[in-house]
Amino acid sequence: TTTTELAAVIEVAVAGGRPDRRHPARRTFQALRMTVNDELDSIRAGLDSAIEILGPGGRCVVISYHSLEDRIVKRRFVDGATGCVCPPDLPVCVCGREPELKILTKKPKTPSADEIAQNPRARSAKLRVAERIAS
Repeated sequence: TTTTELAAVIEVAVAGGRPDRRHPARRTFQALRMTVNDELDSIRAGLDSAIEILGPGGRCVVISYHSLEDRIVKRRFVDGATGCVCPPDLPVCVCGREPELKILTKKPKTPSADEIAQNPRARSAKLRVAERIAS
């Protein structure tokens, strides 16, 4: 069985798609590739390593092209920017956790219409930036 045959089966199974859209098998092949290559766990590990080696004032800049990737980056940055995680009913902090990051992009930067016109592949790009703070 070839990938062309698999794409044809997917196209039949997902009939009714809009004719102006991309091939319906595109997302299936993307999901297979991401799973086989363990891409999401690689992003998590790479992000943790990048943040770990940053010195105070160092910046971690990440461009993601897929919503699952962006969610991982956003959650890691938010987690790194969060201080105390003690339950709110405790009178004092017992965890001693301090934030290691300051998020510099509250919302992700996305490409302009001009950039997308010049480079259509950039349309899904999201850029997020966090800075390592002294702790």
